[in-house]
Amino acid sequence: MPLADPPALLDTNVLASALTSPRGAPRALLEYALRGDLRIVTSAVLLAELERCLREVFRYNAQMSALTRDGLAELAMVVEPTSVPNICRDPDDNHVLAAGSAGGASHIVTRDKDLLVLERFAGIDILEPAPFLQQVRARW
Repeated sequence: MPLADPPALLDTNVLASALTSPRGAPRALLEYALRGDLRIVTSAVLLAELERCLREVFRYNAQMSALTRDGLAELAMVVEPTSVPNICRDPDDNHVLAAGSAGGASHIVTRDKDLLVLERFAGIDILEPAPFLQQVRARW
């Protein structure tokens, strides 16, 4: 039984963890998405941030990081927010909120403390990967 709507936004830190670690909640969430059981949403800004993170932090070469970005762009619904709120201390976090809102996300899944402290934004729950994974599994 696929999870149809609404999508979830997996923040860059969650996607990077899912791509670089064979275990854990981030990897399980990515596997749900790859099977078509979880819809995910992102934006061009967030995909570019992920590509940069894979190159600079995890030492992916340029081609591999670009291919990974492109693969995620095909998997996810990519939105282009019309506005970006100015709520978070880190301006990059505002792009996460904007993409989640523009994509109609039910959840923003992150490990970023500056986002987690909000708990909710524009009707979107903000939580860590493990609790969200529990919710996903409970639907089965």
